[in-house]
Order: sequence, then C-alpha cells, then structure tokens
Amino acid sequence: MEFEQVYDLYFQDVYRYIRRLSGSEHVAEEITSETFFKALHSIGKFRGQCDIRVWLCQIARNCYISSLRKEKRTAPLDELPEQADGSASPEELLTVREEARRIQAILHDLPEPYREGFMWRVFADLSYKQIGDIFSKTDNWACVTYHRARKMIKNRLEDSSHEK
Repeated sequence: MEFEQVYDLYFQDVYRYIRRLSGSEHVAEEITSETFFKALHSIGKFRGQCDIRVWLCQIARNCYISSLRKEKRTAPLDELPEQADGSASPEELLTVREEARRIQAILHDLPEPYREGFMWRVFADLSYKQIGDIFSKTDNWACVTYHRARKMIKNRLEDSSHEK
C-alpha cells in the first residue's frame, strides 16, 4: 500500500483519537501532522505485527505525550467545549470543563493496563481484538480490562462527588 493511501485511510482515525485525548482541535491537527511525518520516515520499519491504524495511533500517542512533556502540563483543557446549539450557559460550560478535568485526573491515576486499555477503546475506538493485539493478550482480556477501568473511573467519580 502506498503511503498516500495510508494517509487517506487513517488520517481521520488518528485525528479523532488525538482530538479526544487532548480535547483540542489545534493540538489534534499538530500531532496528527507530526504523526504522519514520523510514520512516513519509519514506514520501512513497520513489520505488520499489528494493524497499521494501531501503529499510527501508537505514534500519535507518543507524539502527544512528548508534546505534553515539552509544555510541562498534564491537562490540555484550554478550550471550553462547544455546544452544537449554542444554548449552554457559561456556568454549564464551566461545569462540563470541571467534570472533564476530574475524569482526566482519574484517568491519569489509573494503573496500567487499565488506563491504556480504556484510552485505546474510548479515544481510538479500537475493537477489543485490536486492543488485545497491542498487549499480546486476548480480546476477552481487553474487554474485561476496559470494563474494570470504566468501573474504577465511575467509582472514583462517585467518591469525589461525595467528598464535596
């Protein structure tokens, strides 16, 4: 497959993954561009041991983490979420932003492999089979890991709500 075809087929997947991960269109655009630049230079090293979309998302994730380290920040929530109908009040937008911060902090504190499995499932929209392949485990393992991560996040959100 030509690299241009890879770009055309997987650009949106990588962009959406980083967009969900970062919460920023600008960051997603930059990281996606950097991802495909790096992939172009290392496509010869791709051995096909995993789906190419998984490989690209791994590159994207590494690029994103590197950018966070450079900026010395852990929560890229510079933008308030946009409502499609524009009806949300500033107070509602701030509540959504605060909830996103809480979830991001909880996700950051989840132990591996729960954090990584959850991120691959939610942010990259990977199947359990693809997640299992990343970890060299079964799709059932990936499913169980994802659901345990969801439960951990839900419990921690409930605990933090009771503390207020």
